[in-house]
Amino acid sequence: MTNSIIVVAGPTASGKTRLGIELARRFDGEIVSADSMQLYRGMDVGTAKATKAEQAQAVHHMIDVADPAESWSVARYVQEAGTVCDDILARGRIPILVGGTGLYIDSLVSGRDFADNQEDRSLRTALEADFDRLGGEAMLQALAAFDPARAAKLNAGDKRRIVRAIEIYRLTGKTATEHDEETRRRPPRFDAARIVLNYRDRADLYARIDRRVTQMAEDGLFEEVERLLASGLSADCTAMQAIGYKEAVLALRGEIARDEALDLIRQGSRRYAKRQITWFGRWEEAHRILWEREPDFEAGLHSSTAFLQSRGYHEVNVSLHEILMTER
Repeated sequence: MTNSIIVVAGPTASGKTRLGIELARRFDGEIVSADSMQLYRGMDVGTAKATKAEQAQAVHHMIDVADPAESWSVARYVQEAGTVCDDILARGRIPILVGGTGLYIDSLVSGRDFADNQEDRSLRTALEADFDRLGGEAMLQALAAFDPARAAKLNAGDKRRIVRAIEIYRLTGKTATEHDEETRRRPPRFDAARIVLNYRDRADLYARIDRRVTQMAEDGLFEEVERLLASGLSADCTAMQAIGYKEAVLALRGEIARDEALDLIRQGSRRYAKRQITWFGRWEEAHRILWEREPDFEAGLHSSTAFLQSRGYHEVNVSLHEILMTER
């Protein structure tokens, strides 16, 4: 099982953190976060980051590794998290990838190379300037001249992806479509046993999301955002565009009331959860756990354990009672 990892995924507020920790303890694993926002230091409440007490129950990686002013790409995540997973495996332990950012998970598992991570800052800057000067339609037409398949998947307003597709071709001589096809033909980098959490009734998930947002406010979401802004962080940076943070900024500026901001966070979180459900629904081989009104972690742990044992994973000597009685 030299490249075997466990994945615990699902929509926001589905219980991934707790089940991931319980599986880490049961299968001698270490948590590797697959959340695009939990990378950032000082962004704890709004990202529902594992608490210090939770992190003390299992080794955690890819949390608090970036300054909020930084803008992480999926390519950088794959590079950093891949190195972490390789190190965990080399030490005879199991990486347990836990999170809801499907693109990060799929890219890491597949070993997608992102055009060999080639990029040229001066070229990208020039292409971005061309986009601003010529407009999206003209740039999309330019892309279609050599990569019609990729152009057909994009819209004229998608500046980042249009520029990146042209950049790849300029740097490598191959289209983004060709690179993606080469990646699909390669064996995956990791053999992933995927577990997906969700609720049988969508209304129960939405109710849990609503309660989580209320709890975030009680735990100091607005104060957290205020501290970030006071530290000099720009409200326009990538990290501050996350759900929960951009709405809190509007409230702190007095543009909307705090209650209105919380309602917007609930709405945005529900929409995001719906997209996550669609993404993870494409995983045909995943083991799916559907909660009823509330998560039943004892049943979920039993179900996950049986699934992982069928995939060749072996438990360490930790009792179920010890795991489930730990305060979280």
